[in-house]
Order: sequence, then C-alpha cells, then structure tokens
Amino acid sequence: MLSRVADSLYWMSRYLERAEHTARLIDVDVQLRLDQSPHSGTERWLRLLEALNVAVPPGELDIAALAHTLTFDRTNPSSIVSCISAARENLRNVREQCSTEMWEQLNRLYLQMRSTTREEAYVLHSDLFYRSVQDGANLFHGITDSTMTHGEGWQYIQLGRYVERTDVLTALIGTHLRRLPPATDQPVETEEYLEWVGLLKSCTAFLPYCKTYTAELRPLRVAEFLLLNSEFPHSVRFSVDMIHVALRAIGAFTERKAEQPVRLAGRLRATLSFSQIDEILAGGAAEYVDGVRCQCVQIHAAIHQVYFDYLVESAMVS
Repeated sequence: MLSRVADSLYWMSRYLERAEHTARLIDVDVQLRLDQSPHSGTERWLRLLEALNVAVPPGELDIAALAHTLTFDRTNPSSIVSCISAARENLRNVREQCSTEMWEQLNRLYLQMRSTTREEAYVLHSDLFYRSVQDGANLFHGITDSTMTHGEGWQYIQLGRYVERTDVLTALIGTHLRRLPPATDQPVETEEYLEWVGLLKSCTAFLPYCKTYTAELRPLRVAEFLLLNSEFPHSVRFSVDMIHVALRAIGAFTERKAEQPVRLAGRLRATLSFSQIDEILAGGAAEYVDGVRCQCVQIHAAIHQVYFDYLVESAMVS
C-alpha cells in the first residue's frame, strides 16, 4: 500500500476518534451539570480542558464559550467540526480504498455538523446533539467493519483508532488521578462520587464497571478497570492490545521490516499485562499513566517513520 494511502486512512481514523471522544466529554458534562454546584462544574471543566490539551483562558470560565470553541470553532484544529472535516478530507483522498457506505456515512456526519450554525446556541446544551456525533462515529466504524475487506487498509484504520484512543484515555485518566483525592479501596460519597461517575461515563464505562464490581464506586477499582481490564474496549490495556494486533497484521501484509513499532507496542502491552493496580498506585498512578502516554507517542513516531515518511532507498533495501 502507498504510504500516502496508509497515512490518510490512519489519520482519518484518529480524527474521527478524537471528535467522538470530545463529544462524549461534553455530553457527560451536560448530564452532570444538573446535579452539581457551579463550583464543581468549573472544576470539572478545568479537568476537561487539561485532558483535551486546551489552554485555560484567563478569568472566570465561560462554559458556553468553551463549549462552542470545542465544538464549532474552525480555527481550533481539535474542535469537533475541525476533526470531522479533517477525517472526511483524508477519506476523500483515498475514496478508492473505502466502500460507498463508509463515504456516505462520514459525509452525512460532516454535513450534519456543517448545517449547525453558531446561532443555534441551544445545541451546546443539548445532549442529543453530542450523542448524534458519537452515534455517527460509531455507526461509521460498524459500517467499515461490515463493508470493507479486513486487509491492510482496514488494519491502518484500526491502528489509528486505537493509537488515538490510548492517547486520549491516558490524558483523561491522568488528569482525574492528579486532581481528585488519592485512589483508595474505600467507597466514595457525595460530590466526589459524581466525579468518579463522570470519569467512568467519559470512558463509556459506567455500566460495564457496575456489572463487574457493583455500583459501589471505589477509586482503586475504577483505576484498575480503566487501565488494566483486557476485555473492555475503552480501557487502556485493551486499546494497546489492539495496537499490537494491528501492527503485527500490517507487518504480515507488507514486505518492509518493521520491528520497531511492533517492539514498542509489545513492550507496552507486556507492561500493562503484568502490572498490578496496587503497585501502580504505590509508584504514583498519575506518573504511571503519563509513562504509558509517553510510550504511545513513541509508538506513533515509529509508525510514522516506518510506514508514512520513510526514505525510498531504505524501502528498496528492506
């Protein structure tokens, strides 16, 4: 596969995952805002901005303005509309690699965003809008799995999806672990309970967590579930497992030697597989999550160097 094609599929998937993640965070804020004080809402938005790597504006937070910036601001490359536009443009460049149904679904989501104007400010307070973004992204992936051959191109889409998911999940979890009280095995109560509920819902993990442990929230169990669960699609370990699987599959499709990305992903996978939550907390949970994110960045850099930006001479030698 041409490097430009692989690059477009990879980044299309990353941008779409980023848009879906941002929509979910704002959607959770809309839900929790009804049950919390303005002060708690402000603290949550500070964590949200940190998790999305957005600079905190000076002065008192204007939540409506921030929601607009994260949703419709085309000058913000990480806004929902910018990410969906970038995803669509990347897929448009490689139309021959995708199914008609994939293109139609992503184009439909793009046109939905374009048709929503700034004057429709009520949309920023509506969970229906943000749910539609999440549903549109998830529908795209379902259509992709059903209508696209699961070959090299599909593996690049999987790779981009889970590299982005690992990055945004570790950023989100690390932000909460730094700002909330230390994780313990004791049940949490009052407003602190809602903050842990918000973290789980931001990872689509509240009901899966309850089915695994019960609705009694213990920060130690929350951290363990989000970091180390091997079966939940929005856990860090599951995402890293999928990165490793995709890289091994891509390596089998191509004749190019690509030990570096697979080795880095395998090392991170082994770290998560053999880690224990008690050891993680003893050594500093936030630092551990930051270390995972740093390794994810290294994996992305290796993927870019090996598959997207390699020298022609090195490819011929390989």
